[in-house]
Amino acid sequence: MRPTVCLVSVLALMAAAPAVLAQTPAPAAAAPAAAPATQLRTYTAAEFFQTRSYGMSSPAGLGFSADGRSILISSDETGVFNARALPVAGGDSVPLSASTTVATRGLSYFPHDDRVLLAADSGGGGSELTHVYVRELDGTIRDLTPGENVKADLLGWNAARDTFWVTSNLRDPEFFDLYAYDTVTYESRLVYQNPGMFIADVSPDGRWLAIDKPNTSADSDVYLVDLQAGGEPRLITAHEGAVSHGTYAFSPDSRQLVYGTDEHGEFNQAWTYDLATGAKAPLIQADWDVLFVSWSPSGRYRVSALNADASTELTLLDTTTGRPARLTGLPGGDIGQVRFNADETRIAFTVSSDTAPNDVWTADLATGQARRLATALNPVINEADLVESSVVRYAASDGTVIPGILYRPRGASAAHPAPAVVLVHGGPGGQSTRGYSPMIQHLVNHGYAVLAANNRGSSGYGKTFFHMDDRAHGEADLQDIVDAGNWLRAQDWVADDQVAVMGGSYGGYMTAAALAFHPDAFEAGINIFGVTNWVRTLQSIPAWWGAQREALFDEMGDPAVDAERHRRISPLFHAANIRRPMLVVQGANDPRVLQVESDELVAAVRANDVPVEYVLFPDEGHGFQRRDNRITAQEAYLKFLDQHVRR
Repeated sequence: MRPTVCLVSVLALMAAAPAVLAQTPAPAAAAPAAAPATQLRTYTAAEFFQTRSYGMSSPAGLGFSADGRSILISSDETGVFNARALPVAGGDSVPLSASTTVATRGLSYFPHDDRVLLAADSGGGGSELTHVYVRELDGTIRDLTPGENVKADLLGWNAARDTFWVTSNLRDPEFFDLYAYDTVTYESRLVYQNPGMFIADVSPDGRWLAIDKPNTSADSDVYLVDLQAGGEPRLITAHEGAVSHGTYAFSPDSRQLVYGTDEHGEFNQAWTYDLATGAKAPLIQADWDVLFVSWSPSGRYRVSALNADASTELTLLDTTTGRPARLTGLPGGDIGQVRFNADETRIAFTVSSDTAPNDVWTADLATGQARRLATALNPVINEADLVESSVVRYAASDGTVIPGILYRPRGASAAHPAPAVVLVHGGPGGQSTRGYSPMIQHLVNHGYAVLAANNRGSSGYGKTFFHMDDRAHGEADLQDIVDAGNWLRAQDWVADDQVAVMGGSYGGYMTAAALAFHPDAFEAGINIFGVTNWVRTLQSIPAWWGAQREALFDEMGDPAVDAERHRRISPLFHAANIRRPMLVVQGANDPRVLQVESDELVAAVRANDVPVEYVLFPDEGHGFQRRDNRITAQEAYLKFLDQHVRR
């Protein structure tokens, strides 16, 4: 819930111990011993990305059809994400949308029939101008949030199920207002005009609205609005000093708001606020951040999760017994995306691990028996050929302990050292976590070690660590990435002259910065839609970031007064220092990191007579919507590394 300011968008556990539905994450450890390489098969990028990606309905939506026989999922099995209906009884899913160009995702079933709410980018590939659509019973699709520069999203349903809530910036491009939509006529009415905050949730009875206000990168508040009485937002998180607050959810009985706060320690805790009395009380306190809290429709079951050392530790609590629900028949891995049917007799969820992407499961809550409904991993891939990650920690130059997720290729040893890649996540403020990544597994399968470093400023490790890079981006956090490369070189099973750096968005920035400001630290770098000119980027942030602009400038610096520093940390203005090969990947429609950023960097580095490869996708934005583009990019990564890093 921490209000991370991310330039990347972009996040569930399960286990052997069925009572908790969570597997204790592996303890911090040294690099694992190499596994034998006998009979290891290598796979192509296409084979890895022909694995299906599955996602459930929106957390704000209804995941089961009105008759309970189908589960709403999204899948990229056709090459682009589309909404599909997955039968609970088993069998192939049925397509509900048929886009061939733009990712279309299922948000929610309607409560009394088989209509479906969908989300898709109305501006084409990568514009991020997402609209909410309805798929009618006859299969026709209608835009419920029309407008050329409109961005909208589903916020949820009321308890009576005759209204659904939508946030939209129709009135003002910078701010999202709240609209109520009638389920029969689709008529909408403006419920609340946002004064410049984040609309977070509406109580099931429709009376209360929770809105979050970022003050700085370290300080934020929660306000309540009585939609029946009207009036100004009422602050409910008055505090002293820098404290982060944010909304999780209203309780199903509309009596409490559950919110997060780091006022009482390093990590976000879940607290309740009584809407009648104003009384506050702790709900979930742990040694890790509480990621989310939600309920089944009646409130009998409460779902919550912790960010436990880069894994998501999920608990499904039966509030009538006070005990976690028990499920049987599950493999090891991470549970996520839990959805309930209307009468709370059944759940749908995903299970994933380092070596297996999200499979879709269902379970009968009376018996606890679970069944797999959809398998994601490409059947040509033998899961035993893939590798488990481990959590490692290394000391930065100043002694700060930096966590990371390490993938060691099979057969890597002192006698046969492996080339390696330091992978930098997006953000600032993101986190690399354990779990399946076709990009990583493809590189590891072809012999590359990958260390996904969680440099200072990453989320998940406490508020002190999270804010260690405020107004110090491209400096202390960049040194952590250089130190990650040094740590890899010190491992006897890593080739110390074959280490590259790679990342997307903020990670792409860190890659370009590493090559510009530490020109001998890495053999090569792969910059995937990374910021290269902070002056331009901070001046051209999308309009819909209006509510978080102040917090972003607090963390990164205000371009009106900090332009000199932004030039100092921008790789573009220091491209003359770059002398190691670089691969740049960019989407032409990227609204966050404009194409000109990559165009100018490529031109500047080529002027150094340094090898530069440039892959530009005309139909992508800040990320990849299309499978064929993911394959093209992945093939370029491996080819580039093989040419410039592997000896």
